[in-house]
Amino acid sequence: MLWHHGVNNGRLTPSEFVRVTSTNAAQIFNIYPRKGFVGVGADADIVVWDPEATRTISVKTHHQKVDYNIFEGMKVKGVPSYTLSQGKVVWANGKLDVVEGAGRYVDRPPFPISYEAVSKMNQARTPRAVVRSAP
Repeated sequence: MLWHHGVNNGRLTPSEFVRVTSTNAAQIFNIYPRKGFVGVGADADIVVWDPEATRTISVKTHHQKVDYNIFEGMKVKGVPSYTLSQGKVVWANGKLDVVEGAGRYVDRPPFPISYEAVSKMNQARTPRAVVRSAP
């Protein structure tokens, strides 16, 4: 949806799309740079995107344990063609190929950087008591 309505309509650049869906999300969940970053020490989780491919969203083709999709029947342009997880191809041209139990727990320490930013913003907005000396 973000690619279809964001990048295709000029509201986002492809780089902003990557930042919003990967880097920023990983930072919010306090798992950056292990996730949301391509480099030494990061997990090898990568999506190869085909900006010209189209698909129709349907509950019949999604891989979720939910029997509805709010975007049911919508045709979108721009879809993932390959997904690599831990360096292995797990999605290729519409076919899911995963092994149950292959996932790993990702530790998420409390208080990510976004918490610090919100905390500082709230402190700046809080009126401070005025201290006066006795007459």
